[in-house]
Formats: sequence, structure tokens, C-alpha cells
Amino acid sequence: MTLHLVRHGRPAIVPGVPAAEWELDPSAYDDVWALRASGRLPLRAAWFASAEPKALQTAQLLTDTEVGVLPDLGEHVRSGEWLDDFAGAVRRAFERPAEPAVDGWESLDACRERVVPAVRRVLEVHGDEDVVLVGHGTAWTLVVADLTGEPPDLDRWGALAMPDLITVQV
Repeated sequence: MTLHLVRHGRPAIVPGVPAAEWELDPSAYDDVWALRASGRLPLRAAWFASAEPKALQTAQLLTDTEVGVLPDLGEHVRSGEWLDDFAGAVRRAFERPAEPAVDGWESLDACRERVVPAVRRVLEVHGDEDVVLVGHGTAWTLVVADLTGEPPDLDRWGALAMPDLITVQV
């Protein structure tokens, strides 16, 4: 079975509003459609998405099949304040996963405890089927580390595009 982890398309950023509430930027639709047309996603698979609007909208542009919504696939919870060094804050979160990197942020340990079991449940239910999960870069970095037994790949996290795809053989 192959697990396809899709990072959502580019959101319409609204400063002061938590990222979990952002919609997909309509000007990013072409990028999502390009991923759909790329042949990198399976023709037959079980599809699920985070409940966050940008992820669900990305999934709906990527497939004509039904997409299950799993709230536990949501991104690392972050408050709505704008950070000039967002990447640095996320890297601090990975350095100290038991602590929130910024006041109002979820710890990465808490994110892992929510996301990883949700992914493992999907994999158990779908046995040998390919699975596509549409969600978020930090959450997927935690999932890949758990499934592969490797440390989180922060270079790959930093290089992820919107949208992007990570595949894992499970």
C-alpha cells in the first residue's frame, strides 16, 4: 500500500485569523489542478482530508471521488498572530516538541498524539488500498517520521510547495 500525503494548496492568508480558518486562494487552483493532472496521484484510492477549509478545498479539486473529513488530521494548532520568522518558530517547535514554540500554539507532541493515531486508523481500515490524505506540512512531517522511524525531515518540510506530495510505502 502507498500512502499519499498531499499538502494543501496556497491559502488566502488573512492576518489575525488563525491559519486553520483560511480558505484556498482561488489564484492557486491552477497549481492544484496541475498536481491532479501530473499522474502522481493514484486513480483508485481512499481519500480523506483535514477539516480545515484550505485542505478540504484542495482535496475537492484533486478528485471526483468522495472525500472523508477527519478533524484529527488538522495542522499543528497555531494562534492567529503574524510571525515574521514563522519557519524559525516551527523549527523551535521541532527542537522542543513538548513545549509550545509560541504562546497559543499546540506542542508538537500534542499534534503528533492527535494526527498519527488518526492516520494509523485509516491505514488499518483500508488494508492494501492506496490512501490519499490531504492536509498539512508540519503534520505530515510528524507522520512520515513516525511511519519510517526516522527523525523529522525539516529540510523537506522547509522545501514543501503548496500543493505538494509525499509518498510513503506502508
